[in-house]
Amino acid sequence: MQFRFTQGLNEVSRDNGKRRIYVEANVVGRDLGGFVDDAAARIEAEVKLPTGSWIEWGGQFQNLQAATKRLAIIVPVCFVLIAAALYMAIGNAALTATVLTAVPLALAGGVFALALRGIPFSISAAVGFIAVSGVAVLNGLVLISAIRKRLEDGMVANAAIIEGAMERVRPVLMTALVASLGFVPMAIGTGTGAEVQRPLATVVIGGLITATVLTLFVLPAVCGMVLRRREAAGRGAGNLAEV
Repeated sequence: MQFRFTQGLNEVSRDNGKRRIYVEANVVGRDLGGFVDDAAARIEAEVKLPTGSWIEWGGQFQNLQAATKRLAIIVPVCFVLIAAALYMAIGNAALTATVLTAVPLALAGGVFALALRGIPFSISAAVGFIAVSGVAVLNGLVLISAIRKRLEDGMVANAAIIEGAMERVRPVLMTALVASLGFVPMAIGTGTGAEVQRPLATVVIGGLITATVLTLFVLPAVCGMVLRRREAAGRGAGNLAEV
């Protein structure tokens, strides 16, 4: 019998009775999902695995997949709840749809801000999109409420829209400014947790900028189109509950 020292594994990991080898990597400077897609494609093209072997991607990527599945349910539910709450507050389907036009432009601003800073989409960015959508809808509701009050007082449509928009300029701007300034430290932070905070803050700031432009300029124009369509149908603009 002979004994000799050789190089070998100091630990054999098993999962469900099968051997497992862990290969770890830290992803820096790009999104995790894109890295895994590229790595999986390259491995498939260049590496031939032995029979009975396979690759599973775990760690943060596994958590990302689970969170993405949850968001696929949570995000639509949130938007439905926002629309339902808005309809209960206004009591008018046409005006509810008008206010909800703030959401696409707010989302576009968030996407542009992420692209401008080179930040990949992440779970925290998705949360930021939900938050900025709520703020955009709130600002739109404030403006529509001011216009609606003047119409119910007997003011003509064009005058009601102009006066209501002018009255709500300061509240809308203050809401956007205060919220944006509050997220600036998170957007430029480099400390612990910055990789989570930066996407959320970037989306909120970018979305608020475009949503504010919509609320002050585009939303009154859309409201005017709705009222003109109502007048063309032979109904007055005063009772918006019938739009």
